Amino acid sequence: MIFLVKIGFLEVSWVDFVDIALVSVLLYQVYKLIRGSIAVNIFLGILALYLVYLIVHAAQMELLSTILGQFMGVGVLAMIILFQPEIRKFLLVIGRGTEFRENIFKTIANWRHDYHDDFDIGEVLEAAKSLKATKTGALIVFSRDTELKFYAQTGDALDAEVNKRLLLSIFNKHSPLHDGAIIIHKGRIKAARCVLPVSENDHIPPNYGLRHRAAIGMSENTDTLVMAISEETGRLLLARNGKYLRSLKLKQVEQKILEYLHDNEPVRWEDIKEEEAEAAEPSPTKA
Repeated sequence: MIFLVKIGFLEVSWVDFVDIALVSVLLYQVYKLIRGSIAVNIFLGILALYLVYLIVHAAQMELLSTILGQFMGVGVLAMIILFQPEIRKFLLVIGRGTEFRENIFKTIANWRHDYHDDFDIGEVLEAAKSLKATKTGALIVFSRDTELKFYAQTGDALDAEVNKRLLLSIFNKHSPLHDGAIIIHKGRIKAARCVLPVSENDHIPPNYGLRHRAAIGMSENTDTLVMAISEETGRLLLARNGKYLRSLKLKQVEQKILEYLHDNEPVRWEDIKEEEAEAAEPSPTKA
């Protein structure tokens, strides 16, 4: 082995530098996933506890060291339980972005996406236009790969063709199906009145209601694109991978939906010119 640096008993090779670089990248990616969520505070608490354990162990405090040692012994299991959403999201990011998925499953992906040519996105856009104009709240989940059976089972199964009249009927304020989300997969509405996970991201504006937080939370936990329309302001929001866009024209909304359905999204999903400055946008007080 070729050593680059040798300081006393410490011998550093190029492999060590690669190892450090890879660990740094891994830690940075983990930080990006948990940034802005309650997981950061949990992680800092576990880190502080581990530092205390190192100190008491070095000071040979046997009793306290034994107690903390027992806790550290199950630390990995505890972290898996505590960080289950973040671990799932991390694995989801890896599964979506690896070259293995892009190449090995290219044929399967092309076959899987054939149905998008039959999906008339214009029906959704026309419905969204009417919902915005009448300030009717709506929550629509677009799923490209999976049927989201777990979330669909929380609502009422429909398996209906997507059209404007049906969408307006579902989200009508007097409809028994309006309270919740609809899930669209393979060009069909699989279910309505579905319950979505609520995001715990601390960076979401505090005046955003449950509808917006549910849209962002669903995009954090699944590989979906979620559209939310505020019933207070009529503003439309798109959420993807925990990020969200607002103040978009319907043409831009159509572009983002088609990019998602055809798996042709830009590297940075948020790279799109917003037509209105966010600072000038009135903040929703109810969603």
